[in-house]
This record gives sequence, C-alpha cells and structure tokens, in this order.
Amino acid sequence: MIGLCMGLAGAVWAELPVPGFTLAWQHTIEKIRWEEDYRVSPEGLSLGVARVMGSGAGMDIPADAQLRDGTWHYRRQLPPLQPLRLGRTPEAGDYQLCFNQRCQPMSDWLGPPQAARPAVELWSCELTARP
Repeated sequence: MIGLCMGLAGAVWAELPVPGFTLAWQHTIEKIRWEEDYRVSPEGLSLGVARVMGSGAGMDIPADAQLRDGTWHYRRQLPPLQPLRLGRTPEAGDYQLCFNQRCQPMSDWLGPPQAARPAVELWSCELTARP
C-alpha cells in the first residue's frame, strides 16, 4: 500500500496510510494561513489546489488565482514531488497535516521542531507491514 512517509535523507521517521492530505502552515511574519492539497501516488506527491488568505512579505498571489469567500485559490502545474522538502524550525512554528477532516501538528508524529533538525522531507512510499 502506498502512503506518506516523513523523515530525512530516506530515513523514515513516520508513516501515514493516507491517499492525500493538506499541508497547512502560518506565514512567520504575516501570520497568514497557507494550505496546499496533495495526492499521494507511486510517482510522488502531486500538488492540487492551494489556498491563501492574503499576500504580504515574499508572498505573491499568483496572477491566475481566484478570490472566493476571502481566500485566494490557485493551481500550480508541477510534476510530482519526490521528496517535498520543508524547513522546520522552532522559530517558524510547526506545519499541520490535514486528512480525514482533521488537522494535526506535524509534531504529533515527529515531536516538536528542533534547531538540530531544521528540515523534514515528505514522500510517497510503500508502507511497511505492521503486525
């Protein structure tokens, strides 16, 4: 079964049996929530729709974005990402992973962000069988 792996340099720290998820975070300066929807496939993580509540420092809304109910919605045309590398530090706060209609901080699986491990990678993987 294909699912989501989290770790670094191929070392798996956590596995989630999900076909897709939303990655969400708060911009460190503007305090604006960003969300990106991903589908998990053998080829990698495919970005679908992304959403943001506004623009600001280093945060340009794509020209083709559509404003609906106070949120900008847009789509990026990218090949599947394998892996998706994220910066993760105590100063920036944590990402949230949303699936099954619930959002949880990434720290629920990986522990809190640490300066000694300032990055994490997400990738699609064949899940290990568990007894």
